[in-house]
Amino acid sequence: MAAPPTHLGLVFGGVSGEHAVSIRSAITVAGALRRGANAGRYRLSCFYIDQRGHWWPAAVAEAVLASGLPAQAADLPPAPQRPGFRGFPDGALEVEVWFPVLHGPNGEDGTIQGLFSLMQVPYVGSGVLGSAVGMDKQAMKAAFAAAGLPQVPYVCLEAAELEGPQPQRTEVLERLEAQLGYPCFIKPANLGSSVGISKAVDRAGLLAGLQEAARHDPRLVVEQGVQARELECAVLGDRQMAASVLGEICFDADWYDYETKYTAGLSHTVIPAQVDGVIAERAREMAIAACRAVGAAGLSRVDFFFEEASGALWLNEINTLPGFTSQSMYPMLWDATGLPLEELVHQLVQLAQESRPQTGRSVEPR
Repeated sequence: MAAPPTHLGLVFGGVSGEHAVSIRSAITVAGALRRGANAGRYRLSCFYIDQRGHWWPAAVAEAVLASGLPAQAADLPPAPQRPGFRGFPDGALEVEVWFPVLHGPNGEDGTIQGLFSLMQVPYVGSGVLGSAVGMDKQAMKAAFAAAGLPQVPYVCLEAAELEGPQPQRTEVLERLEAQLGYPCFIKPANLGSSVGISKAVDRAGLLAGLQEAARHDPRLVVEQGVQARELECAVLGDRQMAASVLGEICFDADWYDYETKYTAGLSHTVIPAQVDGVIAERAREMAIAACRAVGAAGLSRVDFFFEEASGALWLNEINTLPGFTSQSMYPMLWDATGLPLEELVHQLVQLAQESRPQTGRSVEPR
């Protein structure tokens, strides 16, 4: 007799600037889990987290997936006045394995991973530590540095440093100019998808970029700009990790901002990336080392800067819950490596079940 299908819970949306991207990713993942062999392996229930943090059951979730757009207040039943998690909707407590498709804060940063860990239910992707370290660019860069992995020069600072008197702000700007020069890139520590990131070529742009990043996060990172190609590698696994072929992001814009990233026609990918085999192998090894450095597991996409003239290869960042949209590199890289989407999501669920069994550890009496 065949085993009954595993009850999966796909949760998407979330209180994040990447809410809309999460919906697009969830459409892809849900479709792959309902096609082919997966249709018999899994019984999928979808759950939506609105932009105030309320969880909604399958009926609402499916309507959002069908529209492809964030739900507005008028689209939802009456909800509590207070924002945030107010309890699970119907059907959530029966889920056997969770598949979070959440990008950015409140979903990719260890918060929801902590909730699933408390529930003692397996879930796809990195645990609390790997998610939190991989999400926070200051912590991520510190972990990379501790592991001896190459990065472009950078400076970490706090938004509060910009709130003092004019001489203090001037000192911050002068310090960044002396250490990094122009151009440089200013980033909030805890956002993805290029949200809140800007490029500065002079002091006015630097101050404006710092103020913009500070609107999103009190922790900031400023990186030295380099003339380099942008390469990406997908990683799959836990105790044993595998790295995909490399891909390259090509675009005509000045840099890879949010609009360029998510607007059709403004960028394109080259898979596999046209780089020397030695460089490709070094990047794959470095991608796995980056996952180990932050404690990531399950799935990650690791991004690089490659300076062709010198052969320099720098780690840019790790994304522990990469996108699954039609333009996302993670599933495309694995497809080019010989792992199609339906099998990829199946392997991710299997990894979750193997690395985090549903039963908790037994505790000996003291």
